Parts: sequence; C-alpha cells; structure tokens
Amino acid sequence: MVARSSEVRPSAVRHSASPGAGGRRGRGAGRIAGLGLGGAALLVLLTGCDVGAAFGGFGWPQGGITPESRRMYDLWIASCIAALAVGVFVWGLIFWCVVRYRKRGNELPVQTRYNMPMEFLYTIAPILIVSVLFYYTAIVQTDVVRTTKNPDVTVEVVAFKWNWQFNYRDGQGQDANTVASVLGTSEVIPILVLPTDRSIRFEETSRDVIHSFWVPELLFKRDVMPGKIRNVFEVSKLEAEGAYVGRCAELCGSYHAFMNFELRVVSPEKYEQFLAAKRDGRSTQEALTAIGEDPYAKTTKPFETRRTEANFNPDDAPAGAGS
Repeated sequence: MVARSSEVRPSAVRHSASPGAGGRRGRGAGRIAGLGLGGAALLVLLTGCDVGAAFGGFGWPQGGITPESRRMYDLWIASCIAALAVGVFVWGLIFWCVVRYRKRGNELPVQTRYNMPMEFLYTIAPILIVSVLFYYTAIVQTDVVRTTKNPDVTVEVVAFKWNWQFNYRDGQGQDANTVASVLGTSEVIPILVLPTDRSIRFEETSRDVIHSFWVPELLFKRDVMPGKIRNVFEVSKLEAEGAYVGRCAELCGSYHAFMNFELRVVSPEKYEQFLAAKRDGRSTQEALTAIGEDPYAKTTKPFETRRTEANFNPDDAPAGAGS
C-alpha cells in the first residue's frame, strides 16, 4: 500500500516537462520585471511631488525653521516612500502568486525546490535596503549633531522646577561670561530672543531634575541634565521670523505641563538692539518693546499656581478645620 502523499502523478510530470513550460516561465519573469518597473516608476512619481504635505508628513511634524529640521524631515519622507515601494512590490507578488498558483481541480501544482536566484534575492535585498537606510541615517544624524568652534550666538539654557532661564554668553563652556539673562516666573513666560541667519549654540543644564528643551518647529529636542553634564547642540541658522512655543518634554513634576517658554525669532539688527537694551539694565519686556515686539508671550500663557485664598488656609477658617 502506498501513501497518497507519496504518489507521483503523471499529469504533474507531463505538465512540468511540457514544451510550453519555458514560455510560461518567461512570461512569469516578465510579469515580475513589470512589477519592479512599476514600483520604480511609482517611487520616482512620489519623490517628484510634495508627498509630505499630501499625507500629513506620514506622522512627522511639518514646518521646520532650520536646515537641520528639513534634513530630518526629508529623511523620514524618503524612508516612508521606500517602505511603501517595497510594500507595494511584495503585496503585488503575494496577490500574483495567489491568482497564478490557485488550485485548479485535483491537479498537483508544479513543485519547485531550491530556487537559488529567488533565495539569493530575498536574502540580499533586505540587507541592501537596511544598508542604504543606515547610510543616509548616519549622514543626517552626523550633520544634525555637528558643533562648530565659533558659533555666532551662544545661549545657556538653565531649567528648574518649573521654569527656564536663558543666559546670553560671550563664549563657550562653563567659564564663559553671561552678558544678559532672561528669567521666567510663575507670572511671566520667559522669551528667548534669537536672530535669523546666525549659527546658534545651545548649552543646557538643570538645577534639579531631568528636563527637556523642545521647540516643535526645530524638530529636535534634547534632555537637560542636572550636575556637571552640559548637553550641547547647534543649529546652523533660523530661517523664519516669528513666535514659537517651547516646552519641557520630560515629565519633571507637578507643573511639568505648564513649564513653557517662547522662542522669538527676529532679524539680526533687532537682536543686537535687544541685547544692547538688556546690557543697559532694561527688563526683557522693556527690551522687546524697544525693538517693536510684543512684550509678553503670544503662543502660551503663565500657569495657574492655585495659590489663592480659597486653597491656602484663609484667615477666617476655624481653627482645626480640615477637609
């Protein structure tokens, strides 16, 4: 008695050895080549239009105001397009196999084993894709974290519970001198004034716990560490004037959600006037008014500390009264 699964069916042998088999294989290779060319054409078409704007940046924030933010955005969009192209190609092969090799009666399909070209393709292709993505990621990352010896502007960012202090410095490192300073309070949002078309170095430190310096339009954020650690990064220039909200992006305590500041980007001329006014002893609000800017933050507002009479033991409360 012979098991059914071990039977060799003549029809299957004849089918695999038929004169038309070579032609069918040729047509199959042609279909695969057509799918590849179609995927390549789709990739070229997508890269030729503003795909990021059409699809909401594929989840990546838009509206960056530095060259570094644009490079990161472009890398993300290109990676998404490449992933979609690979996905379309793979899905096409899957559906083609489902249709081409679907069951037709009781005839056993052609059995193909040890297809070396196919095994080589699905082994090498993923390695090539990952290598290309790694190469471009390394290039963009190196460019984004690059620092220079002599930036045009150096700002020391000091974070504390739950506000910010921005010190304008005359050099780099801890030994540099502060020439002007902006300090935030519970009543006034701190405004960091910076110029366009100038390289800017940020040196970050914290007085207590870990915070995070984040302006969404920079598409970049860095942790602000306590102790002797000074996290440093640079932007080659700010390209658009305006007011941009800044936030702490690290859960740091009760008022973390209200630990905001504002980045005010102005022309280099106005920046120099602002800095001169601060050196002359004017307050931040007076210096902003002097250069024709709004004296208070426009993108956020001070947090409510709830230090009111109703919350902190009013004088007319009976002794020993509790909630």
